[in-house]
Amino acid sequence: MAEIGSRAVASAAIRIALTASRAEEAELKRRLWEELQIKAVAVDYGGEFIHSVGKIVERAVVAAKREGVIKDTHPDEGAVAGAAREAITQIMPKALGLNVGGKIGIARYRDHVSVAIFLGIGLLHLDEVAIGLGHRAVP
Repeated sequence: MAEIGSRAVASAAIRIALTASRAEEAELKRRLWEELQIKAVAVDYGGEFIHSVGKIVERAVVAAKREGVIKDTHPDEGAVAGAAREAITQIMPKALGLNVGGKIGIARYRDHVSVAIFLGIGLLHLDEVAIGLGHRAVP
């Protein structure tokens, strides 16, 4: 098996953020763990973007802790929060002032943690989509 690093973990976070159903999400979580020992979780989110930034970060950290992707420590929580904020900054130019809805995916393998945010961005009936991705290393 090839070395698993930041690229594989980032790919896992993106893939789980793109799942269309809870069943698909659960199956992907199982396969990532069984085949690569990558822990992953996803959580839905929606709302007005500017007022949602803090909630998006909070939901990512809470979901990662709840599902055992990270431990309940400052370095782990900070890694997820930092990666989530990085992902948010990549989406921000498209989403400022608009409503968003989508999924946050978090994946971890050893010291690699990635957060992917996949959002639909609504403006009347004209929808845009965006993906933001952040990565951190934790001991």
